[in-house]
Amino acid sequence: MSKPTYYAPASELPPQTDLLTDRAVVTEAYTVIPRGVMRDIVTSVIPEWDGTRAWILNRPVAGGATTFAQYLMEIAPGGGSTDPEPEAGVESFMFLLEGTLNVTIEGEKHELTPGGFAFLPPAVAWEVANAGSELAKFQWIRKAYEPLAGHTPKPVVGNEQDIEPGSMPGTENKWRTTRMLDPKDLAYDMHFNVVTFEPGAIIPFAETHVMEHGLYVLEGKAVYRMNQDWVEVQEGDYMSLRAFCPQACYAGGPSNFRYLLYKDVNRQIRLT
Repeated sequence: MSKPTYYAPASELPPQTDLLTDRAVVTEAYTVIPRGVMRDIVTSVIPEWDGTRAWILNRPVAGGATTFAQYLMEIAPGGGSTDPEPEAGVESFMFLLEGTLNVTIEGEKHELTPGGFAFLPPAVAWEVANAGSELAKFQWIRKAYEPLAGHTPKPVVGNEQDIEPGSMPGTENKWRTTRMLDPKDLAYDMHFNVVTFEPGAIIPFAETHVMEHGLYVLEGKAVYRMNQDWVEVQEGDYMSLRAFCPQACYAGGPSNFRYLLYKDVNRQIRLT
């Protein structure tokens, strides 16, 4: 089995001779942000983060995904934050794409390498630092935690390469899911999975469900069905899908198609 890869876009501006046509699209059902538009000119500086810049990929907006914020973060050597989360009651998930990253949780330091992840519950003190000699790039997802009586989420740190993926039924292991949080534990109100399709594998129906998605392509290319549209996507692209946006996928190859998937789960619908 080939070693997994984790694509992080280059950020320099394209030359003036390039065509501006690309695959970026924003609709009320979904958004596609191709890797080619994640450039220096659209970065943000985040307060309380040193030597860091961010591409903000999703924020709650009317007519779009509303449950989460998602960033592509880039920390220079020596950079990081001792006070990364400005809001009480917000949980975080980090997934490293390039470089190395130290995440300190309640005084205990963990070193992440590519494929490494950390789930940070609300009210847990944490810090992040790039002690390496290269840029560290990672996905960062933030969500307002929905408390559930009798259930308290705990920090989780690991690497997706150390987790045995689960084969989706009837697919002969050609479509498999690596689950980084326990799907049966109601303490967690969001899940993070790495989804892998081998060439020729498909989602064989239009999934239509209440969970919103943030979807960052780690490796390969495919055509992805969103609402009534088939969109060609590749490693480094980002998609956000609002609730009930129909979706399906066809992985054409030549390599595996892999993506990091966020979804909100395990809570009753609030009506009041």
